[in-house]
Amino acid sequence: MSTQYKPAIHFQHVDYRIGDLEILNDITGSFPQGRITTLVGPSGAGKSTLLKLCNGLISPANGEIFVKDKAIGEYDPVELRRMVGMALQSAPMISGTVYENLNLPLELQGQQLAKEQAVELLEDVGLKGDLLDRKVKELSGGQRQKVSIARTLVNKPEILLMDEITSSLDRASKLEVEELISKINRKYKTTIIWITHNLQQALEIGDYTWVMMDGQVVETGESSLLEDPQNGRVEEFVKGVVS
Repeated sequence: MSTQYKPAIHFQHVDYRIGDLEILNDITGSFPQGRITTLVGPSGAGKSTLLKLCNGLISPANGEIFVKDKAIGEYDPVELRRMVGMALQSAPMISGTVYENLNLPLELQGQQLAKEQAVELLEDVGLKGDLLDRKVKELSGGQRQKVSIARTLVNKPEILLMDEITSSLDRASKLEVEELISKINRKYKTTIIWITHNLQQALEIGDYTWVMMDGQVVETGESSLLEDPQNGRVEEFVKGVVS
């Protein structure tokens, strides 16, 4: 991994297990601050588990995780999740309007989102402000995903975790969301850690890539590694012949 950038999140010999089942084994590495890192690998490699460790949804069995040079356990959980936001594939919504969904993170803190800020958030994700009073059930899949991302941005997270957020979208919506994520990274210098099964997406959007298999990180580097992997198992995976 490049030494040009400070680590936004650093894993140091991290293990995670459920009972006797080992999910992650000896994960060490850093996600560079202000860059886009993609996580790729076969299903069951441990990618989603690793993402949950990044904002304290779960805790490691062994090892240390640092967020901006501070041990993750030293953060207040609410403070941590404001700093480290998460967007999911399913884009879960509460019933009601777009505004009510955008307001939810602040409502949970006893605050309220100004309508002007809500409109600005929608415009930031490529949606028109007149959607604010629209019922979310009337939105397309792509619009729902953009509203989900806008809601994640309410707390102005420095780090954004994304789990397969484009996998259920049509091609046009997928391209729009990819462009949006690149824009957020450029405009706000947001560190982005993105799980994707789409290797072309990882290659085109990611600055860096971690390839995970069987609960381990087997190769990391600039995303161009996917064009010329040095690890034999990664080469097989990229070619679509997963051992």
